[in-house]
Amino acid sequence: MAAPTSSAQKSEEEWRAILSPEQFRILRQKGTELRGTGEYDKFYNDGVYNCAGCGTPLYKSTTKFNSGCGWPAFYEGFPGAISRFPDPDGRRTEITCTACGGHLGHVFKGEGFSTPTDERHCVNSVAIKFAPAETSSASL
Repeated sequence: MAAPTSSAQKSEEEWRAILSPEQFRILRQKGTELRGTGEYDKFYNDGVYNCAGCGTPLYKSTTKFNSGCGWPAFYEGFPGAISRFPDPDGRRTEITCTACGGHLGHVFKGEGFSTPTDERHCVNSVAIKFAPAETSSASL
């Protein structure tokens, strides 16, 4: 649960200049895209998913699975790339990019999915950007 690194910290105006309005709403204002509408919900190509805000590698495509929840689901991220913060209501845990603090979505545990971690990182498609295996650093 580290604070964003200084290299990825930007003012609200700087974020608005580099992000689309929908990316800003989700990454900076902790919004949520509509269920089933995201580009990566049913997308299963080989590569790496990076933060749409700062480009930090977050997830390998090999950790993505079909949870049927309507958002991209991963069972783990790159070590240290994702921070966790309990929501004030105590029912969910928010996940953010450790580098820039961008809101990604929420993580859920104990739902019974057959994954190595028994976790589901429920991520907004607009918060991530896919890099195909031939152009990504998939070995990170």
